[in-house]
Amino acid sequence: MCCLSHTSLVRSASPIHHSLNVPEGYLPFYVGEEMERFVVSMDLLNHPLFINLLNKSAQEYGYQQKGVLRIPCQVLLFQCLLDAFRGGEEDLQHLLSNNIL
Repeated sequence: MCCLSHTSLVRSASPIHHSLNVPEGYLPFYVGEEMERFVVSMDLLNHPLFINLLNKSAQEYGYQQKGVLRIPCQVLLFQCLLDAFRGGEEDLQHLLSNNIL
């Protein structure tokens, strides 16, 4: 279920030093200690799993973050989440039921 390919939900995933362009309808995030940059569709922001990540971000880094939001999540887990969004509701339920995020 958790492959590392990127989907249409993620327009790009690149190290910080790459292009900082963000297409309309997408938001950039830095994920994990390595601060890998992901550009994610805004359609995901209201999903409970993504809200959980945003809440963890607020707890760890506060609401006064400047610039790109940081997500305190291992990069591999974040990639699994994005893969689950691509896979549909069954894959998302698997993540929820196993408390992976």
